[in-house]
Amino acid sequence: MGDHNNSDRKSSLMEAKAVHPLQQIAGNPTHKLLLKQWLKEEELILNRLSLKETQIDATRKEITHLYCIFFLFHSTALLLLFAAAGQGQPHLCRRSWVPSLCSLLCSLGFIWAIRYKTDVESHLEKMLSREKEDSKLLGKCVEELKRKGVEFDLLTEVDALRRAKSLRVESKPVNKWSARDFVTLFFFTLSCCVLVLNRLILCA
Repeated sequence: MGDHNNSDRKSSLMEAKAVHPLQQIAGNPTHKLLLKQWLKEEELILNRLSLKETQIDATRKEITHLYCIFFLFHSTALLLLFAAAGQGQPHLCRRSWVPSLCSLLCSLGFIWAIRYKTDVESHLEKMLSREKEDSKLLGKCVEELKRKGVEFDLLTEVDALRRAKSLRVESKPVNKWSARDFVTLFFFTLSCCVLVLNRLILCA
């Protein structure tokens, strides 16, 4: 009797293997529902990826505009100071703190705006990276589900996906210095140089 049951199970397994995995999934409500959910989630992730890439491009354009405005502002200000100093008015040196203060305040405003936008860019890039990794992990699970059919172990595979996500978060290194810090330091140094130039132009 036991041999008969074993032979029946083996024959049923052989019949199931003979059926294409997608047909197996179509006949299994649980696997079918899971595949639909994962395919829908893949589509949502792709939409989010497209949105994040658009936001990053827009933010980078804004940062470039801030760079241009920063250099244009200080170039114009230095040209005006140079023209005023060429008229030979001695009282300009005593009042050199006025344009220096204006230059410092404007520089700090530009530096804050640039730093804020670069932080936004970095945040969007991290979100984009996470979405890409989620899409990659989910794509692997979808491919495994399509390949294995009803042999796909739901508990094991989903648990593996969760563990992969947690390991991904824990393994990310922490950088003490970033490109944003060097950009901020560069513009701060440049602003200090402009202050020195203001003094030299007006008091030369």
